[in-house]
Amino acid sequence: MKKVLFLFVFGFSLSVQAQGVWESPTESGSTSAKAAKTASKSELRDANYLAGTVPEENGEVVWRKVIEAPGRSAQQLYDTMLNELNKLTQAENQLEGSKVALVNKAENKIAASIKEWMVFQSTALSLDRARFNCVIQVHCQDGRVNIELGRIRYVYETTRRKEETLKAEEWITDKYALNKKGTKLYRISGKFRRKTVDRVAEIFQTFENALR
Repeated sequence: MKKVLFLFVFGFSLSVQAQGVWESPTESGSTSAKAAKTASKSELRDANYLAGTVPEENGEVVWRKVIEAPGRSAQQLYDTMLNELNKLTQAENQLEGSKVALVNKAENKIAASIKEWMVFQSTALSLDRARFNCVIQVHCQDGRVNIELGRIRYVYETTRRKEETLKAEEWITDKYALNKKGTKLYRISGKFRRKTVDRVAEIFQTFENALR
């Protein structure tokens, strides 16, 4: 009986060695699952900010928006947009120099210089933010408002506590913010790209709501 048992155990041992190294299924499986979950979250977060999200015209980053407002005159739309731009430049997050810079009443055109904080992370221990500068130009016509947002610049404090001015064209475009495959945003420039895309959409939505 002992001899039979010994042969059984010895045979099982050889079988295990032949099959390779055994390991706990929970460890490797759990690690893979966590990695896949993290990658999935990252890809999902970046999905709305990939190739083509930041528009370029002749080498410059420019967003354009046409808002239809049937039945309203150019003068009425001009008054509404001037009021909205004044509100925008006087909001709480605005910085010195944010203002309606130029108006052309005869042609119903307005140009505003926007200077505001762009906050990436704010906690009790750290504050990561940049100064976001851009120019908004508005041209009002009967039943329509044409909006252009461009000349985007960021002023960002680097790790050496030195401020650096960054052009949107050299920072948030597909060439500078996306990996070679176009599937993922770079960590630093990517956060600027996300925030900028979201902020532009927010500004345009505010104008659209005001013109309804």
